[in-house]
Amino acid sequence: MILSEIKPPKAAQRVQPGNFEASQHWYPKALNATIHPMVNFFLNLSRERIILRYCHLHPKVKAEALEAMLDYRCKHFMWAGADLLNVTSASGRRQMVVIENNSCPSGQKSMPLTDDHQEQGGYRLLMDRTFAPLLNKKRLPVSGGLAVVYDKNYMEASGYAAVMADVFKETVFFTPSFDEDPNPPLRFVDGVMEVRDEEGTWHPIRAAFRYVTQKPWNRLPLHSKTKVFNPTLACLAGGRNKMMAAKAYNQFNEEFEAAGLEVNIPETIWDVAKEDIPKWVASMGGQAVVKVPYSNAGQGVFTIVSQAELDEFMAQNFSYDRFIVQSLIGNYQWSSLSSTGKLYHVGTIPTANGKTYVADLRMMISSTEEGLLPLCVYARRARKPLEDEIEAGSESWDMLGTNLSVRRADGSWDSDTERLVLMDRRDFNKLGIGLDDLIEAYIQTVLSTVAIDKMAQSLVNNQGKFRLKLFSTLNNDPSLLEEIMTGNPDLTLR
Repeated sequence: MILSEIKPPKAAQRVQPGNFEASQHWYPKALNATIHPMVNFFLNLSRERIILRYCHLHPKVKAEALEAMLDYRCKHFMWAGADLLNVTSASGRRQMVVIENNSCPSGQKSMPLTDDHQEQGGYRLLMDRTFAPLLNKKRLPVSGGLAVVYDKNYMEASGYAAVMADVFKETVFFTPSFDEDPNPPLRFVDGVMEVRDEEGTWHPIRAAFRYVTQKPWNRLPLHSKTKVFNPTLACLAGGRNKMMAAKAYNQFNEEFEAAGLEVNIPETIWDVAKEDIPKWVASMGGQAVVKVPYSNAGQGVFTIVSQAELDEFMAQNFSYDRFIVQSLIGNYQWSSLSSTGKLYHVGTIPTANGKTYVADLRMMISSTEEGLLPLCVYARRARKPLEDEIEAGSESWDMLGTNLSVRRADGSWDSDTERLVLMDRRDFNKLGIGLDDLIEAYIQTVLSTVAIDKMAQSLVNNQGKFRLKLFSTLNNDPSLLEEIMTGNPDLTLR
């Protein structure tokens, strides 16, 4: 079933307290689902037990280092959602591999309630644990209202707006902000966000919850008096920038190698010019994943397992100058060759007709006064089953791509909910994962989040200003730099 997003108006809507309706903010199949006992058990595990179990299974990990990671308080990347693959090697060594970690992650609409009395679910948890404490911690420099700013995922974004109104007991401006909108209802005046209501009146905003995912740096400035959650900085440091994320993970792994901590990622080659992609694909045995580093929602990701798919990719035109090439995780018969050998998908439990599907796991966490805590979990499967051999003319993405977002010709978004795998009594067992896998996914999400937050911290100076020159040395993509400077005219490479 394809669910179309509601087409929003071109002005900020007022959301009043007391208007949260669960049916508007969950997928129908998730609304009345009963959470699987193992998932609920995981979500209620104490930190001490998680550390003991993880260190028991990973004896080289230093417990005090892992405790510090779980206790970490983010400065910029406050809310994250990692996409992970359950993979194994020929020798049977299983692990959770981070494919990407997202700022503004989706997931609340796919998560069964952990408690039937908690009617606002993870929406309320995120507001209570992270957003509200962030605003209450110190006096904000701007007087004004509250807003939720979004460019997709109307279902969840509107849920956050309704819950925010309840938590703060005031009107919230629910504001669309679309890339290339010629007359957006959002602007910044002297560093203060302002939103336009239905009557055309502009209102100053003291704090905004951001669900802007498409090139947020070209319309949400890096320096703002209005408190923005997550800030654009978190996106550029890795939350919406796979190039910087890969480098953040590499830096993290080098720093914490002695503590036994590591972000598990596919073998990654970054800063690749388009003309050099064929040689890197060849070096991986002819199978690889090529990514446009700044796209999301499954856009700009190309699985290549044949010369035909490589030729098709090379024939396309792209607006950016640099790419990422990663080792491809597929079936054992056609996964990439890497320095650590082949990894391949564990996949779902075979269906009644013997078909196994690729599935990923989304783990959402947020930074709280108690450290990095899980919010919700869900999974997605590919359209077609994983085959031992690839037939001529078949598309590998159908077997490997799991993202539910589908972009329509008019630019709006749909969701293919038939491939959604809930953490409920019916769906969870199909994934073939257990409690240790959930713990592993959580730890990998925490480590990758910390890595990106550390990268974000390195990109600002002592005065809190973005270090564009440093960023350009780490991510020297002229097209991206032009976008950043267009959205932030105060920045200069000098």
